[in-house]
Order: sequence, then C-alpha cells, then structure tokens
Amino acid sequence: MHIYKDGSIHLNHGGTEMGQGLHTKVAQVVADAFGINLDSVKIMPTSTGKVPNTSATAASSGTDLNGMAAKNACDQLKERLVAHAAALYQAQESDCVWVQGGLQVRSEFVGFAELAASAYLNRVQLSAAGFYKTPEIHWDRATGKGNPFYYYSYGASVSEVTIDTLTGEYTVDRVDILHDVGKSLNPALDLGQIEGGFIQGMGWLTTEELVWDAKGQLRTHAPSTYKIPLASDVPPIFNVKLVDWSVNTKQTIGRSKAVGEPPFVLAISVVEALGMAVASVAEYRQAPQLDTPVTPERVLMAVERMRGCGGDNGDRGSPIPTLIPSPQGEGCASLGHLGSVVSLPLVGRDQGWGAFL
Repeated sequence: MHIYKDGSIHLNHGGTEMGQGLHTKVAQVVADAFGINLDSVKIMPTSTGKVPNTSATAASSGTDLNGMAAKNACDQLKERLVAHAAALYQAQESDCVWVQGGLQVRSEFVGFAELAASAYLNRVQLSAAGFYKTPEIHWDRATGKGNPFYYYSYGASVSEVTIDTLTGEYTVDRVDILHDVGKSLNPALDLGQIEGGFIQGMGWLTTEELVWDAKGQLRTHAPSTYKIPLASDVPPIFNVKLVDWSVNTKQTIGRSKAVGEPPFVLAISVVEALGMAVASVAEYRQAPQLDTPVTPERVLMAVERMRGCGGDNGDRGSPIPTLIPSPQGEGCASLGHLGSVVSLPLVGRDQGWGAFL
C-alpha cells in the first residue's frame, strides 16, 4: 500500500477481481480506515510481481483474506502518521483521533492530504506491506480431526415451481431467500452475489448435464449442449433479504461473512420443489427419486413412474402412453398406504424448502 503526498492511495492485493466486487470491498476497507472518500483509493491490477505467493481467490475467501491484509497495512501507516502528527503538534498520540476526512489532534483538524504531504516532507515512510492469515484453523489428515473452518454462514430458501406433466417441462415461479453475511460490507454487492450464486446452483442441479458417448468422449462440451442457466431462467419473483441482525462473532473484516459460494447450495430448494410437484401426481404417496440434474426428461420419467405406482392414470379423454413400461410399483419408494387417487390437472405445483449450515 502506498500513500502519495496528494492524499491518494494505491493498493495492490493478492485477490483477483472477477466481477464479484472484491476490489470495491477492499477499497472500502481502506477508505474507512483513513476516513477518506472511496475515489481516493485506487486498486491496481493484481500481479505476483507486486504481491507474491498469493492465495487463490476461491472458497469465498477473497474479502476475508485481502480485506484483513489491507487493514493490517492501514494500521501500520496510521501508526506512523499518528506519531508524526503528535510530534508536529506537540501532542500525545492519545490526543490524535481519526475522523472523517483526516486526523483530529486536540482542537486542530488536519486533512488527510495535508497530513500525507507533511509526512512526506518529514521523511515518514508512506508505504507498507500488510499480511493476514486466518486464525484458529487446523486439520490433521491422518486422524481426520481438526477445525478446518473459522466460522459458518447460514441461509434458507423457499422455491415454487410449476411442472407440465405431459412434457416434463417446468418453470421456477418464485424464490425467497434469507441469507446471513454477518455485518455486510456492501449490501448491494452481497445481494448480487447471493442472486448469482443461487442461479448458478440452480443450473448445476437442473440443466447442466454431463453426457458421455460409448467411446467415453464428453458430448456436452460446449454451450450448445451443456445448458448453463440464462437470464431468462431467473424466477419472475425473486426475493432476497440479508439477515440484518447478524454480526460475525469471529474477528473478520468488519465482522462480515463470506458470500459467493454459500448461496450456491440454496438451489437445493428447487430440486425439492420439483420432487414435491412430481409426488403430487401420486397424491404424495410415493417418493419420486429424482436424480440431479433434474432435467425435463427426468421430471417426465418420474411423472410416469408416479402414474405406474398408482397415481394419475392420465384419464383426460385419451390415454397417455407410459414412457417406462414396468410392473405396478417398480422403482417406487412407498411413503404410505396406497389408496385410490383422483386424476390431477395438467399442471402440478408445489413448494420446496432448502437450508444449509
């Protein structure tokens, strides 16, 4: 980290910005530490020529690691600037308080740019290298014991889906998410990460199917065959809320929590909703046993299994051919006593819950 005599700050850190807002959060940490405007902090491109031996920007650790390292560099520089200001104004270091815009030395306010220029003229080092390592984590591979995680994130989601029992096609009509990010550094960025993580997880669990041919060659190797989620797959009703009362009990940067990958698994609620919608064909008496990814083909096959297990017989004026000919009950897991069921409408609709720790 470098403070220039005009009061601007340049920072290199070991994290990679890939659209998740890491540079913005780290810049916020620095701006908050010195009480300056965000536009005074410039994050330079990530380079191992500047920050060597960097940790991977993965596992939602980017802000935890680089934000704390930036804060460590800020603390070093603030200590030097306070010592300089105390000597310059003949005060005690305890008389110097960081406020918005600069440093308050008893009754005297010193703007940050003025303080930086004064420190430069008095040969105060205005560069620092920050470092941080996550505490309290350890793991013994031999014994399978240890504490591999510093803290946990929490979240819950509810999804509502509609399936077409004739084709297996379905839509995700509504999703409601409540997610814990601790004390958020940037709620707008965190909401975007939760929304994006959920949609990515939904693709993983519903459309992203790997198919190999008889020669062992992967056939779903391009966007034309490997169906990643699109903007059109976003539910028309998509409510995401941060847990506003949460504060990380661990000493993370700003008492925040990681966000990015944790919301990924909340998409399990979509799978559960699809399973419940399929189970409605047999009046919820059978478990549909849906494999992931839950493609429309698998939904249709599960619907046919439900019909073969004593569910809807498709009596809507003309019989619907069974996709998988099988004896009554084959491949079914009973959820209760099989009784008479009524014919269900074309569309099955239900909700599913998903949560993670």
